[in-house]
Amino acid sequence: MRGAVIHAPGDVRIETLDDPEILQPTDAIIRTAVTCVCGSDLWPYRGVEPIGDPHPMGHEYVGVVEEVGDEVTSVRPGQLVVGSFATSDNTCANCRNGWQSNCLHREFMSTCQADLVRIPHADGTLVATEETPGDEFLPGLLAVSDVMGTGWYAALAAEVRPGSTAVVVGDGAVGLCGVIAAKEQGAERIIAMSRHEPRQKLALEFGATDIVTERGEEGVARIKDLTDGIGADSVLECVGTAESMRQALHSARPGGNVGFVGVPHDVTIDAQELFFSHVGLRGGPAPVRRYLPELIDLVLSGRIDPGKVFDLTLPLDEVAEGYKAMDERRAIKTLLKP
Repeated sequence: MRGAVIHAPGDVRIETLDDPEILQPTDAIIRTAVTCVCGSDLWPYRGVEPIGDPHPMGHEYVGVVEEVGDEVTSVRPGQLVVGSFATSDNTCANCRNGWQSNCLHREFMSTCQADLVRIPHADGTLVATEETPGDEFLPGLLAVSDVMGTGWYAALAAEVRPGSTAVVVGDGAVGLCGVIAAKEQGAERIIAMSRHEPRQKLALEFGATDIVTERGEEGVARIKDLTDGIGADSVLECVGTAESMRQALHSARPGGNVGFVGVPHDVTIDAQELFFSHVGLRGGPAPVRRYLPELIDLVLSGRIDPGKVFDLTLPLDEVAEGYKAMDERRAIKTLLKP
């Protein structure tokens, strides 16, 4: 099969790899219908995270089941399935508490920019659609496998409430999906922080009521101006840098909440400052599996269309261009068709 392999910063190649095999009776093999490049894939691509030996890439996927292990009962060959970037048995204590991304048997998917993918813990990780949807729904379902589920979690972690004011820090795919999530969870005012016109337009289409172009302390000051000097009820931090975290924490009102889902890089938090701010902070890898049934229904019903974050579609063979376009901010998110 074909699969994307990263060799060094800026060096992603499509290569011929061994087809995956059933290794455990709880495994499934899927043939990808669509996959994509994630903003978090850019960390190693840019050299911010170590790469080590060349290895496959990708953790977002929608596909058709090809084969299942002897113990798999919830999905069968021929079904279209969506799964999370984190596998889960969906039966352990953490899963039962709704934190499938911290399953006691969790594995992080990392080989999905490929024709075929092995899915561990298939019963607990995959959700099949009742019928095979039209191709027009595939981008939205692909978004659900990570960025929409992550944006949804960011809004829940930030405790967005009906009638509240929410700020979204970050205008990548997760941040834009966070706008959708904040709207669906009832925010009356949604302030998107973005400097890029195409992303601003999409944020407004998704439900943002205000756009703030300033960053850092200037951005915080603008948020305070828009909230009578107090700050926002909820802030969704969707980047993962020290600046974005500081901006998020300072944009929240006393008693407000920050949901942080950007993978942190060189982020430190002043505990004393947090203590006296009365700002709540929750984040981490989104428990996407918890939300999959609801989000799949929202996509297939046409209520939300997070697939619009994919503004570049390429064949899998051109995965290198997909990374480059996102790195250069010529694309929000690249969809790959095997």
